[in-house]
Amino acid sequence: MLNLAEKFCVVVPAAGVGKRMLTSCPKQYLTIANHTILEHTVQRLLSHEAIANVVIVLSAQDEYFATTSLANNQAVRTVIGGKERVDSVLAGLKSLDAAQQPWVLVHDAARPCVRHQDISRLIQYCLANDHGGILAMPVRDTMKQSQCGQKIAKTLVRSQMWHALTPQMFKTTELIQAISAALANNITITDESSAMEAFGYSSGLVNASGDNIKITQPEDLQLAEFILNQQKINLSSGALCE
Repeated sequence: MLNLAEKFCVVVPAAGVGKRMLTSCPKQYLTIANHTILEHTVQRLLSHEAIANVVIVLSAQDEYFATTSLANNQAVRTVIGGKERVDSVLAGLKSLDAAQQPWVLVHDAARPCVRHQDISRLIQYCLANDHGGILAMPVRDTMKQSQCGQKIAKTLVRSQMWHALTPQMFKTTELIQAISAALANNITITDESSAMEAFGYSSGLVNASGDNIKITQPEDLQLAEFILNQQKINLSSGALCE
């Protein structure tokens, strides 16, 4: 069981433009059932019993956030991000009081289907083991590594391979230090865990549902809508989408 006396903050980087979606606005502002993806994602987070507030990291040129329902949500605040996702995450982290919020979660703006049960397992794992972790899913397909273009170099052993998802949860001070050091040393950071790994911090894998998809390509929008509708049906029937 979660300790309900302890509440957590989630940093949501939402400063990207989502070029692969081929749309005129950033993908987080595309809509599903009359609500933006960002609204779906943040409301899913805030409806979890252990999440107290969300810091959304926006682009300095953002023209859309003020028109969403999130702009008037007292549990939401915003900061301005940077050029890359990692810069935006760091800006969000630096806006926190690490003494008051020793742990932090980071979640992709374009993952509106994350399940409460998975968030709970992640938090429980990190607190029980006193180190960070990520939601992840074991690789199911045979994985190939290319050597140049489309030529296969070798087949990888998938039994030890996982898809990294979000949220990812770490100690706030350690994550700030790891990302700052990685940027200073020109180390490529693809997610929060990669920064922690680069400097020797432990990071665990917490098995999560495969429907925690990231909306990246145009066809993902319809899939996310289907998943959200199925989760809503399960919730109304008593089979909580956990």
